[in-house]
Amino acid sequence: MLAYLIRRLFAVVLMLMVVTLVTFGIFFLIPKMVGTDPATMYVGKQADPAAIEGIRQKMGLDDPILVQFWEFVRGIVVGRDYTSGGETTHCAAPCFGYSFRTEQAVWPILLDRIPVTLSLAAGACVLWLLGGITTGVVSALRRGTVVDRSAMGVALAGVSLPIYFTGVVALAIFHYKLEWFDATYVPIEDSFTGWLEGLVLPWVTLAFLYAAMYARLTRATMLEVLGEDYIRTARAKGLKEPVVIGKHAMRSTMTPILTILGMDLGALIGGAILTETTFNLQGLGQAAIRSIGERDLPIIVGVTLITAASVVVANLIVDLMYAVIDPRVRLA
Repeated sequence: MLAYLIRRLFAVVLMLMVVTLVTFGIFFLIPKMVGTDPATMYVGKQADPAAIEGIRQKMGLDDPILVQFWEFVRGIVVGRDYTSGGETTHCAAPCFGYSFRTEQAVWPILLDRIPVTLSLAAGACVLWLLGGITTGVVSALRRGTVVDRSAMGVALAGVSLPIYFTGVVALAIFHYKLEWFDATYVPIEDSFTGWLEGLVLPWVTLAFLYAAMYARLTRATMLEVLGEDYIRTARAKGLKEPVVIGKHAMRSTMTPILTILGMDLGALIGGAILTETTFNLQGLGQAAIRSIGERDLPIIVGVTLITAASVVVANLIVDLMYAVIDPRVRLA
């Protein structure tokens, strides 16, 4: 187990390095290759030539590309100083860059938004796992019945309807019409009840989409598992049906679900753009959308790296959970 953990941690570090290299190439190397001045991506194409030159010097964009990459990585690990003439701006680690539009380092900006996105992703994840897996198992056990058809019909609707539609409908009914829930996000440290009330509609809206997909996946996997020889053997031995389903069938069913969960949850931590936009949640997704419109490159780079790191770490956790869920998995 220890050797497996060490190998996986090494693979995670290697993957993060590759992601960092690719991200740097996309935002800094490719623009040069296609004839675009990276400095204009920080201040805009209509900026004064003196301002563009100042950004080029401050960012070291005239340095060799390997030197730029080294400074980029070094900034993430230990911080970085941006110097232009006699003026020096310090960006503390982890330094994802410095926004010259807001005159702020990127990490503090994103750090204020991470709790919003984490709250949204974690709460929705709990709801879609409970609802999706339960619905999928019940549908598989009641295959061909009215319960199965109804559940899969709802699941099909959940997959088909976009979040910006279900979110607007939820706001119209439960916020504006019935006034059951407030749609304003409140930090949990200010008010737990306000935090909970402000996230109920975003949680349900986001969970409805993912629960539908997980229900269909769970049903298909469960039906396949129920046809396996070891399930028939367990039933032939006289084990009760709850034991057969809960102890044997569910272990194999959970393996593909965990695999997808690692990808989905990691991506959501990087920002649930549609949900945050629909409910005006000031999370990472909103920061990314706003930065794209304002051409604030450092913010975009920061969100990209956080998303990639979240996916890699989430998949590491999933890999370690395989051995707990399914004893047939051997971590050697």
